Amino acid sequence: MNRVFRSCWCGLIVCCLAPVGQAQEWTRFRGPNGSGLGNAPTLPVKWTEKDFNWKVAISGAGNSSPVLWGEKIFLTSGDTKTGQRIVLCANAADGKTLWTRRFDSAAYKSHLRNGIATATPAVDQERVYVSFATPQQYTVMALDHAGKDVWTANLGPYKSQHGFGSSPIVYEDLLIAPNDQDDGGSLVALDKTTGKVKWQLPRQPKNATYSTPCVYQHGDGAPVLIFTNWQHGITAVEPKTGKLAWEISVFETSKPERAVASPVVAGDLILGTCGFVTAQKHFVAVRHGDPAKGTKPQEVWRMEKMVSYLPSPLVKGDRIYLCSEQGIASCLELATGKIVWQERVPGSYAGSPVCAGDHIYCTSLDGDVLVLKAADKFETVARNALGEGTQSTPAIANGRIYFRTNGHLISIGGPR
Repeated sequence: MNRVFRSCWCGLIVCCLAPVGQAQEWTRFRGPNGSGLGNAPTLPVKWTEKDFNWKVAISGAGNSSPVLWGEKIFLTSGDTKTGQRIVLCANAADGKTLWTRRFDSAAYKSHLRNGIATATPAVDQERVYVSFATPQQYTVMALDHAGKDVWTANLGPYKSQHGFGSSPIVYEDLLIAPNDQDDGGSLVALDKTTGKVKWQLPRQPKNATYSTPCVYQHGDGAPVLIFTNWQHGITAVEPKTGKLAWEISVFETSKPERAVASPVVAGDLILGTCGFVTAQKHFVAVRHGDPAKGTKPQEVWRMEKMVSYLPSPLVKGDRIYLCSEQGIASCLELATGKIVWQERVPGSYAGSPVCAGDHIYCTSLDGDVLVLKAADKFETVARNALGEGTQSTPAIANGRIYFRTNGHLISIGGPR
């Protein structure tokens, strides 16, 4: 997961997407623009279960992350036997469930590390948006903050041997729904008020994508939506029209790969990853193109050893931090990709790292939270147990950090 903080990058997040005050919302997968950066400078780095604000049980199973608006937490889950999807809303102050909605669906086979509730919701001040998919139907729906139906959209069948996983994001009056499937698909924008399709950009990928898009804007240039895909590479799309702004092929197209970790933007660079779990992986930095000025996107650097395949990268200042599924933590120079340090750490990882202050929180499959110092010297600050495994990425809001484990939702830090 990832972390970004340079002056121009800070301006991007503040101006384009989310407020960065103490009451910062966490509205999508990995928070503000998918950066993984939370505003909680006093978040604890060491704790025991006695320090939990609360720990509450969750019905069903899932790998999706919590999102927050104000003092409301929204989360998805699912019944693996019946396929029933679950959307719940909890009080962030005490973890008590405010409402639960259940939607009948079909169970289906997916990858061992995937499930039927992997996509993280998106939320704004009026609605929460969730997406689920089966081989028969890709469903996107909006509920209001009280849990009442607003709209439901059917984007057709969804084909992938490993199940569904890309999360929606809100951009102004649009809900962006990635839909790269095995042997086809599209990028889709829905009217977030009505659910009607505003535009659809057909694609021809061979493998489904599991990454979640972000927004890029440099200086006074026009904003674009950034997507990653094995065959398409890194794609920039005009958000209002769905028109392709530019695209650059940077991954190995001769061998089957998948884009699982999500792209990140930092200054004038766009960072994307792709690969295959048992084969080569690629981490590529691209400088944007500007059709209005006649410039094309250019590859700046790449890394192809010890690359993180599942967890997304994190950028803070002029450094990139990675924590791979095999337990290799790395710090790179943003400008060059040069390795500053690289160390083996305990555990295996699927969720992405998040950052608060100068500390990076990496959550292992076993449910241990490794806290690393965001610095040019490798330093393990703490290793804390959640008590059970997790594949989910934490959320940071209102000075607290929220963990979704295999059976519980946990709050740590902030006012109590």
